[in-house]
Amino acid sequence: MTTEDAVSRGRAGDDAAFVEVVDPWRRELHAHCYRMLGSVDEADDAVQETLVRAWQAFAGFEQRSSVRTWLHRIATRVCLTAIERRGRRALPMDLGPSSERSVLGEPTTDVAWLGPYPHGTGDRRPDDRVEGRESIELAFVAALQHLPGNQRAALVLFDVLGFSAAEIADTMATTRASVNSALQRARALVREKVPEQAQQKTLRALGDARLNEIVGRYATALERGDADGLVALLTRDVTWSMPPLRHWYAGLEAVTHFLLDQPLTFAWRHRFTTANAQPAVVGYRWSADDEAFVAFVVDVLTLRGDRIAGVTAFLGPEHVAHCAMPPELPRDEPMNPRP
Repeated sequence: MTTEDAVSRGRAGDDAAFVEVVDPWRRELHAHCYRMLGSVDEADDAVQETLVRAWQAFAGFEQRSSVRTWLHRIATRVCLTAIERRGRRALPMDLGPSSERSVLGEPTTDVAWLGPYPHGTGDRRPDDRVEGRESIELAFVAALQHLPGNQRAALVLFDVLGFSAAEIADTMATTRASVNSALQRARALVREKVPEQAQQKTLRALGDARLNEIVGRYATALERGDADGLVALLTRDVTWSMPPLRHWYAGLEAVTHFLLDQPLTFAWRHRFTTANAQPAVVGYRWSADDEAFVAFVVDVLTLRGDRIAGVTAFLGPEHVAHCAMPPELPRDEPMNPRP
């Protein structure tokens, strides 16, 4: 079937034809919804709602725009409604200054936390193009969360997905002048918050072999309780945060104090993955009650040169599940080889 044939049959109520029409865009829609909402679970829900609305409205789809444009229009409106209802998502550094010493804090449940975006798990993969990977990086998505919904949508639709100002104005029921104004304000804020060099450029400069060595040394140092080996991998101004914990740490002294007081006192095993198009390590912490290494955290690593400049440790087995990793590892699980 050609696309035109599939559209015609889908408009007539053919479920299989409708799926054929929308499936090529499902992956891109999911990444779009994640950028807008900062949560894999909310992106799942938004894509589902988008497809339900599309199916309900498909009989009236007159192909005045492409299927891609039409679907993104629906998805953007779904996301804007969700943003109005819930507000923006945050990382610990958005909430207050860093802590100078390790703090035993409880999870903060009254904050909508930004979550990681697993890469390489079916429909949850962002665009494989370089610009697609850059626009899913943690710093960029975190910066988007500081924007009002209309500015967030305008920036993502124009700069990431390549829609015209006229198409965006139609999507948001506004004028092209308003879209251009929103773009200008959004770009200014994002420039302030996103490092000049994208992670993708850093990772390409390192090359796979060097990157794998760094990630492997990171996991090995944690598993062996090797503070010196771990600190040697970090920049002097390194940051370490652990949503949903409010406290975070900045600089080698504070981070080292935290590491010695907390992570390096536990037994770990690790699996390697990618999240937000950045290197990531899934951490399993030993549980005497379970007599196994239990899924605990996804560490997303931000590099500067050949050092780790930031660790965003997303606590919770749900993040590990999104990475398509097992919930636990056996007690005899060997220390992981380097990736």
